[in-house]
Amino acid sequence: MAGTPRTLRAMNDRAALDLLLEHGPLSRTRIGKLTGLSKPTASQLLARLEASGLVLATGTTEGRPGPNAQLYEVDPSAAYAAGLDVTPERVLAAVADITGRTVGSYELPTPGRRPAQPVVRQVTDALDGAVKAAGLARGDVHRLVIGTPGAFDPGTGRLRYASHLPGWHTPTLLDELAAALPMPVEYENDVNLVAVAEQRLGAARGHDDFVLLWNEGGLGAALVLGGRLHRGWTGGAGEVGFLPVPGAPLVRQVTKANSGGYQELAGSQAIPQLARELGMTDIPSGPYADVAAALVERAATEATVLGRLLLETYATRLATGLASLVSVLDPELVVLSGASLTAGGDTLRALVQAELEELAASRPRLVVGAVREHPVLRGALESALAATRDEVFDTSR
Repeated sequence: MAGTPRTLRAMNDRAALDLLLEHGPLSRTRIGKLTGLSKPTASQLLARLEASGLVLATGTTEGRPGPNAQLYEVDPSAAYAAGLDVTPERVLAAVADITGRTVGSYELPTPGRRPAQPVVRQVTDALDGAVKAAGLARGDVHRLVIGTPGAFDPGTGRLRYASHLPGWHTPTLLDELAAALPMPVEYENDVNLVAVAEQRLGAARGHDDFVLLWNEGGLGAALVLGGRLHRGWTGGAGEVGFLPVPGAPLVRQVTKANSGGYQELAGSQAIPQLARELGMTDIPSGPYADVAAALVERAATEATVLGRLLLETYATRLATGLASLVSVLDPELVVLSGASLTAGGDTLRALVQAELEELAASRPRLVVGAVREHPVLRGALESALAATRDEVFDTSR
């Protein structure tokens, strides 16, 4: 019942735990000041949380007048959560403790168009590898979030918009994974998870309405409206690679072709081709996403005439698709993420910003994504941790 002593204690407990996560070790006095609680109440709160295994005493304050004060922190071993980042080439897994620190990771290569082993085995092997690296057992993990291209249709349970991900399209896959894993499992679009990472830790902190444009292996977007991810009726919101745009051929049967106008115009695979058309030489070899990022970075740092022309043309192409998004959504912010965008740094960002201001009536601010190391995996961990903390930190039960 709202307003009961039990509920108020639980609210104070959660406030203190969130402060400890945000600030690190705090003294009883500091927690009291930040929460507005009296010293006796703060002492009772800490004693209660320590007895429940959620906080532990760690060191004392030093270098200040008066006696040293005991410091408290969230017990990292109170709970663990895991995340998976799935691509056609590999499954990357990690386990984090309740504070968000990654304690174990593992990469399982999955080359080839046909999976060498069933998807369920891939998931469990990758997860077990990360769990083992963390020195834990599978049962220690409270929750798992799996990030994939495309999205699982909530009506059918089948993966859509990701025909290039072998083995993930069987209608019974989600049931098979649920039977194989002992913890709750959630599934999320990979670009949506990048947006989660940027909102929690990066360039979108403090923003409730933003669009994240991702360009790496594929071109996609995530939409955050009113502080929440907007997934759409079938989970396909943000699949902007299929968006018809001026300057690119009209692609029909886009899901079968696994491409569309915007992907053809501004996706990573278009950048090496554009460089050749402009007469650039010494184009590196390798996967097109790596080549695209290398070309964009070189163009932004070396400041040659051809490099500037590459960036300007690329910026116009990017702004062409973004103009449709911002005209419909009118977001406060646009985050540019993925190696083919972040490699251009502020130089590319400024060019896209200038082009977008001419193509769209609304003028959101553009920023470069700040979460660069495995952003999909980091978003999966943040999503899993948020749900885990809600469960574990609920002292009203």
